[in-house]
Amino acid sequence: MSAVATELPEVVLVTPRVVRDERGQFFESWSAERYAAWGLPDRFVQDNVSYSTGGVVRGLHLQFPHGQGKLISVLRGEIFDVAVDVRRGSPTFGRWCAERLSADNARQLWVPEGFAHGFMVVGDEALVTYKVTAPYHPESELTIAWDDPDLGIPWPTGAAPRLSPRDAAAPRLRDVPAERLPQYDVRADRGVGALA
Repeated sequence: MSAVATELPEVVLVTPRVVRDERGQFFESWSAERYAAWGLPDRFVQDNVSYSTGGVVRGLHLQFPHGQGKLISVLRGEIFDVAVDVRRGSPTFGRWCAERLSADNARQLWVPEGFAHGFMVVGDEALVTYKVTAPYHPESELTIAWDDPDLGIPWPTGAAPRLSPRDAAAPRLRDVPAERLPQYDVRADRGVGALA
């Protein structure tokens, strides 16, 4: 199992060692000890699962206040998974990173508090699981337009994206009031433990 920082240092791509044979495959999907050694959370409060069909876009979502860190993985299918730094004052504010996560590659993406998260289903369907560091807090929900031209995320092309009404009506990042966004804390910017 390995972990590497993405172009956004706090967002981490985890790649487990997958053992495959004629029966199928096996891999370790989470280890408190190993993740803590990497500077990632060793405590989660809830696991969520979402099932989506082809072309579905979910996001870009975050909670503030009551921020949530998310460890995302895919149990079936494939997604184009995106994290966007939305912390006011951050040196990487408005920058994003994207990874393809799938049941085949077993990769995970760690998205910390202060980052918006979203994904698009690539293929016919995807079963996505999230481990989260804080409970869902509906009053703290915030959605940013998945296709914000200022962000310029190159989403996969193909079928027309399918969105919830809330996601379809989301504002661009520049139109979100500053007080609705988390503040960058340089003291908390420690990189990714042993990866920094």
